[in-house]
Formats: sequence, structure tokens, C-alpha cells
Amino acid sequence: MIDLSIKPDLKGFSGKLETFWDLSAKKIGLIRKNYDDANGSPVYTINGRYTTRGWTEWTQGFQYGSAILQFDATGDKRMLENAREKTLKKMAPHVSHTGVHDHGFNNISTYGNILRLMNEGKIPYNEWEKNFYELALKISGAVQASRWTSIKNGGFIHSFNGAHSLFVDTLRSCRSLIISHRLGHILQGEGDSLISLLERAIEHIKATASYSVFYGEGRDIYDVRGRTAHECIFNTKDGSFRCPNSQQGYSGFSTWTRGLAWAICGFSEQIEWLDSSDENEFTAFGGKDSLLKIMIKAATATSGFYIENSPVDGVPYWDTGAPGLEKMGEYLAKPADPYNKYEPVDSSAAAIASQGLLRLGHYLKAKGNVQDGERYWLAGLQVLNTLLGKPYLSTDEKHEGLLLHSVYHRPNGWGHIPLGSKIPNGESSMWGDYHMREVCLYLQRIINEENYYTYFNYIK
Repeated sequence: MIDLSIKPDLKGFSGKLETFWDLSAKKIGLIRKNYDDANGSPVYTINGRYTTRGWTEWTQGFQYGSAILQFDATGDKRMLENAREKTLKKMAPHVSHTGVHDHGFNNISTYGNILRLMNEGKIPYNEWEKNFYELALKISGAVQASRWTSIKNGGFIHSFNGAHSLFVDTLRSCRSLIISHRLGHILQGEGDSLISLLERAIEHIKATASYSVFYGEGRDIYDVRGRTAHECIFNTKDGSFRCPNSQQGYSGFSTWTRGLAWAICGFSEQIEWLDSSDENEFTAFGGKDSLLKIMIKAATATSGFYIENSPVDGVPYWDTGAPGLEKMGEYLAKPADPYNKYEPVDSSAAAIASQGLLRLGHYLKAKGNVQDGERYWLAGLQVLNTLLGKPYLSTDEKHEGLLLHSVYHRPNGWGHIPLGSKIPNGESSMWGDYHMREVCLYLQRIINEENYYTYFNYIK
């Protein structure tokens, strides 16, 4: 369980963040210098060098989005110009990509981040440039919403596995639908039917809360409050739920911790969006308050599970049911060991979860729930504090990764095992590096008393 007795000083993070952004700039420069874009999107490192891994093209937006975040945090204009150039030249196929559930990753991280900077006044306003980014985001949201499966009580954006498959990580792609909706866009279907992007985003969020998250209410014998299933399987003929499953975790009845982290972060940022929205928009969906209750229940359940099922320093092992964990003794009562003999940790899950914990804690404290809010806030700070030091922050000048000890697809064996080790360790992932930058930017803005950082800052 995460040790919440440690209360890191918020201002004490300033020096660590300065060191972090200095390292981050060097890593971005190394990738720009060494990586050949002709190989496809960089995915994870092997012996400190970024390599590709064909499955779906979901990481290129993190590559260029990282440079945008670097500019936001440091004002380095070279980072911004490179990101603008690469977004223009490389990202268009991702806008129209009908085969993935990752639009909220690729396109919000690039087009969306640059539009956000313009709307926040961090870069000069340009009408045509603004229109370009908005058009990309409108189309991206509609394309993502078209991957739709109807079920008995709503529907969801289905994963690349097919129409039967709901992934917990797709929750974060709902951002693309919401931004497109807020820009005034709508999806047109057969016979010019008009399909609400807001409705589809809400239905997907509700489906994720209902099926991907467990609440300890007797759903099955593995119904532990706050655990998540990576994948949920549906019968596409009658729209009925069949079973939990997992693509990247150990099983459908254990919890893949990066999927858990996607839920924590995804629900927390959607709570912030919903809270900021006009109540009249949600009358047809049962009302804003009822939707907030669904999301807060899911966010607090998953956050609580993460706190209780992570080691004291907040960095989880890749799956809470991984078979080697039983050989490690009281592993939750001590800091995570990325060099152990049995199961890898996943620092990328920690980076994603830390942002969600901080956002949820910030929201609850602002609403008067100080006790619970402080618990999640302190947990988020503890996780981030761990990641900003050894052995997670990559200080090797030759290593292209920023956040060490990330793991991709453990069941498929996608993770480099160094000589002398029995498990993957010492490597980085593009999503881990990006989300580490994202949570550091989030906290830095709070420390510096800047505008609160949300994904919907894209829209004035």
C-alpha cells in the first residue's frame, strides 16, 4: 500500500522539475537525431535506443506531443517549431485512421496541444492556423466515434480487436469526441443521419464505468472494489455483456495496472470536464449530477484500489495477479524492485495514475471533500516524487528514454530483458515518457500558479 504518511513539500518539487525538464530536452534531442521516421512510430527502447513495434500506430502523437509539452514548460521555441513541422507532415493519417481506438492519444497530444497553447495565449494567435487545428480535431472526433458498437443499455467505441471489444484505455480517447463536439461538429451517418458526439462520449464513459470497473457489489467472485478489466467482451448480435478479458494483463480476473491507471486518469479528467460544462447539455442523459456520481464512483474506486495494491513508493507491478508475485513475500510493504527475479514493474502505469490521483484529489478538495481529496492528492505526489528520482529517472546521456522500467505487452514478451536479468527492466516507452511530461507540466503549473491545465483548455 502506498505510504501516505510521507507528505512531500509542494515547493520542494521545483528543483526536481527543473532537473526533469533539462533531461527531457536532451532525450527529445537524442530521438530527433538518432531515430529514422521511415521505420514507423517509435514505441519503446531496447538497450536505450527507441525502436518500433508494429501493432497499431498509437505512439507518434506522444513523440511530437512531448516537444509541445517541453515548450509549454520551458519556453524553448525550437521544440515548438519542430513539433509544428512534424504535426503538419506526419500526423494527417492519424486524423483519418479508422482502424484504431487511439485518437485521444495521437491527435489531442499534437493538434490539441498546439491549439491549447494558442487559446491560452502562449503562442501568437493566427486565424488560419487555428482553423487548421480545429478542423483536424473535428474530423478526428467524428472518425473515432464511428467505431461504434450498440449494446442493450448504450454503446461504446470498440477496440482494434473488433466490434465485440471494449478496452478500458479507450476512455481517454473520449477527449477527441468531446473536443470535436465543443467545436460544434457532428458525425453524419447513412442517409445523412445526425449522430451526437457528446452522446457517444457519454455512453462510452458509462459503459466503461459499468463493465470495465468493479465495485465489490457481488458481480462475480473476483469482484474486488476498484479493480479493472482491460477488455470487456460483448455479443454483437444482441448487445449483451459476456465476460471480462485481458489483452495485455495476466487475465480478465486480475488487474493490469496500466489499464487501471488509464481508468484513474480518464475518469478524473472527465469529472473536471463535466463539472465545467453547462448543466442544460445533459438533461437528455439523466442530468449532470447523475453523470458526475457515476464518474466519481469509478474514479474513487479505481484510485483506492491503486493505493491499496501498489508498493509503498507507488510504483506498481505490471499486473496485480502476476503469478510471480507470490514468490516475492510482502512486496506491497516495501518499495517496488524493478530488478527482482520474478515480475516487472510498470513505471508508465505510475506516471499515468499519478496525474489521475492529483486531478481527483484537487477536484474533491475544491468541492469540500478535504479528507478524501487530500488522500488522493498525497498519493499522486508520492508516486511522482518516486518517479523523479532513482532508479526511474533516466540520467544516462546516451539513453533515449526518460522514464525507466516501463513495460509494454508482458504476455507477448514485448520488453527487453537485459543480460543477467530474468525480467524486462531499464527501458522506456513513448507513452510513459509523454505522460511523465504531462503530469510534471500539470504540477508545475499549479506550483507556478499558472492557468489550471486541462485537455479542454483547447476551447475558449
